[in-house]
Amino acid sequence: MSKKVVLAYSGGLDTSIIIPWLQENYGLEVHALAGDVGQGAGELEGLEEKALATGAASCRIVDLRREFLEDYVWPCMRAMTVYEGRYLLGTSMARPALAKAQVEYAKEVGAEYISHGCTGKGNDQVRFELGYLYLNPNLKVIAPWREWDIQSREDALDYAAKKGIPVAASVEKIYSRDRNLWHISHEGGVLEDPAEAPPEDVWMLTCDPIQAPDEAEEITIGCTAGVPTSINGEGMEAVSLLEKLNQIGGKHGVGRVDITENRLVGMKSRGVYETPGGTIILEALRSLRSLTLERDTFRMAEKLMPEYADLVYSGRWFHPLREAMDAFFKKTCEFVTGEVRVRLYKGTATALSISSPHSLYSEDLATFGESANFDQADSRGFVKLYGLPGAVAASQRLEASN
Repeated sequence: MSKKVVLAYSGGLDTSIIIPWLQENYGLEVHALAGDVGQGAGELEGLEEKALATGAASCRIVDLRREFLEDYVWPCMRAMTVYEGRYLLGTSMARPALAKAQVEYAKEVGAEYISHGCTGKGNDQVRFELGYLYLNPNLKVIAPWREWDIQSREDALDYAAKKGIPVAASVEKIYSRDRNLWHISHEGGVLEDPAEAPPEDVWMLTCDPIQAPDEAEEITIGCTAGVPTSINGEGMEAVSLLEKLNQIGGKHGVGRVDITENRLVGMKSRGVYETPGGTIILEALRSLRSLTLERDTFRMAEKLMPEYADLVYSGRWFHPLREAMDAFFKKTCEFVTGEVRVRLYKGTATALSISSPHSLYSEDLATFGESANFDQADSRGFVKLYGLPGAVAASQRLEASN
């Protein structure tokens, strides 16, 4: 009885040629696992047939869309997670969900090995393999891109042609794309030169902000405990809500990001991202949090966010530290509930108004006029005590200079 391997399968160039390669070089029975995280019906159509025709013993497609949003994306939104100030972590959040499904399928079919199509230069190899390690450290990992003689996409295309495997990529037009419900990323080709602007054929989810409607659109996002739950008063489940926000935001050119980021493996990489719905959600939650969190908790959440973002970006989703930090952010967002009106216009999403049953804003305290609950004379002693350490230091310096 041959040994088995479960391959993270997308039907793209890399994973298509990995199936026969694993059979030839390891003599393994290959079981393909594809996770539906919202990459679109076009990418999943005919996937099982293609995997079997390429030599796989089985191919399972698992619907992970709701799990992806509720168990991975929403926790990141509670933490307001952004990597290096701009990247909303679409690929980073999806990889642990896929790795988990892959490990579960390996258990089901009795596989000793697990494999992926990530290159040795990228972040995803770490995200997948740390997921395997945390969930089942006994699985043996095979990463073909770190072993085989194929050095480029051109080589991979030649191998596919030799094996009679049809693929969508071509030598003339090669973009590496990753799409899910949250975003789509674009890399490769002309994008490898940061001095070159992204060509118009790159963008898929968003229109050019210049070509976006000349009339702004306002929508109201309802949130409960730090996650979005409604649009314009209509309660919606996670998948439908994000799909609608992607459509609305994309129409107005919202959510485009062009960033040269620091990869985990040490090099800089240029990535172009589209995250229309996520950009709207982040704007709404940022405003709602400012209204409902008291100062110390708000500032601690701001301090911890970059650390949380780094854990997610670097593939440590199942690490005990991320789980502990997630408990903090979940508690922090306990009262981040309310509605935010957001204006969409020419590539921007701007919060206009906020309301919450847990608002900490007091007009009586904030007013420049007379306040029933604030005696301005109290500030005299406060300012003196607050400035005392600096005043002592200034006196010492003055005495020393004389």
